[in-house]
Amino acid sequence: MTPKRILVLNGHPGQTSLSKSLVAAYAEAAIKAGHDVRQHDLGQMSFDLDYGEGGYGSAKPLEPDLETFLSDLEWAEHIALSTPLWWGAIPAKLKGLFDRSFLPGRTFDTRNPNLIGMPRPMMKGKTARVILTSDTPAILLRLAYGNAVKKFISRQILGFVGIKPTKFTQFSPASHPKDAKVKSWLGQVEKLGAQAA
Repeated sequence: MTPKRILVLNGHPGQTSLSKSLVAAYAEAAIKAGHDVRQHDLGQMSFDLDYGEGGYGSAKPLEPDLETFLSDLEWAEHIALSTPLWWGAIPAKLKGLFDRSFLPGRTFDTRNPNLIGMPRPMMKGKTARVILTSDTPAILLRLAYGNAVKKFISRQILGFVGIKPTKFTQFSPASHPKDAKVKSWLGQVEKLGAQAA
């Protein structure tokens, strides 16, 4: 297997979490398999998550953590993201990370729209794996909510800038899983990490 450049992001804002453990297992397995890994932990990142009222013409300067994240995103061939499902979506700080760092000229090109007038994505050639933890079972997420969070992440965020396909691994119920269940989940993400999948 050809080694890949992988950006690993823990998208849980807390200092300790199941998401953090899962993405750490992914990263460790990827490194052992010979992949080049750069890791980011949302809870350790310092930035103003509110985009504000400036607009793209006068956007806030990127804080060092955001600049490093964006540079690593440009470098990466594959992105592994872990996030909990909170109120049907992602944590506010994770949304803020995308709001602040996915900017025109760096992740999409508004000056050269495609045939239907949409900005051209600048992150083409990259793939993603999202490890989603929730208390909502996968079947209910699909039948009752139409997999809205998965569409939001894969199409409106990552896909918009050209990162595709985005594959999902969902673990639930995640609030109080038994140790044996967590061990099984860790084993699953270790296999994904080794394969850079």
